Amino acid sequence: MNRSELQGRWALILGASSGFGAATARALAQAGMNILGIHLDTRATLERANQVIADIEATGQQAVFINTNAADARKRARALDRIRERLGEEGTIHFVLHSLAFGALRPFIATDPAQEVSESEMEMTLRVMAHSLVYWVQGLVRRGLLTRGSRIYALSSSGAERVVVPYGAVSAAKAALESHTRQLALELGPLGIAVNCLRPGVASTPASRVIPGYEHWAQEAARRNPGGRLTRPEDVAHVLVALADPEVTWISGATIPVDGGEIITV
Repeated sequence: MNRSELQGRWALILGASSGFGAATARALAQAGMNILGIHLDTRATLERANQVIADIEATGQQAVFINTNAADARKRARALDRIRERLGEEGTIHFVLHSLAFGALRPFIATDPAQEVSESEMEMTLRVMAHSLVYWVQGLVRRGLLTRGSRIYALSSSGAERVVVPYGAVSAAKAALESHTRQLALELGPLGIAVNCLRPGVASTPASRVIPGYEHWAQEAARRNPGGRLTRPEDVAHVLVALADPEVTWISGATIPVDGGEIITV
């Protein structure tokens, strides 16, 4: 793919300041795209967002980042209005990545009921990691920010099929996310907009490292993986850059593993 094919187009990254989102923002900027980044950082972590912005601008591309809660309806609407204003009446978004990773990591059943996932935690996890994809796409469509040839990608995980005790709410969210992807692909197909889900292997990211027992599961994943290592955020970013190619249009409604074969092993 020639860099000029993406030059000057806009990408929207939900969860742009770390992990897969940050790696993808950097890679797309290297490929010539301007980046709209949605992130949620406190003063303690804001520097990581600033570094991503600096890296994007070092490529000569534009970086417009909004520090807000992407799962809050009013804040989402304000962010979308800012994006519409920034791109002007005719501006559109070529590429969208949903990479929001925040949820409750508690078992469903515990000896101490206080340690079990609560109703509010379950609903929050699904809202942030799954349902927000639908709400963002609705907002983008209403504002005319997507056009024929736009493409939307969400990030799932093997947790959509496999289970680990504290990962139940997140597993439910990932399964819902894959279902939402298929439904959006069906409904947006007539508009020429593709929607797919990538399923990365176990990776070392800020979100994954807070999972209880992460070190054990990471070692097991590296052992099982035919490539002998964990998935890296850059592995996923490079695949997404390839899928951003305007000539790649006839993939929609799919869940695509990007894990070096990790999911096929036992």
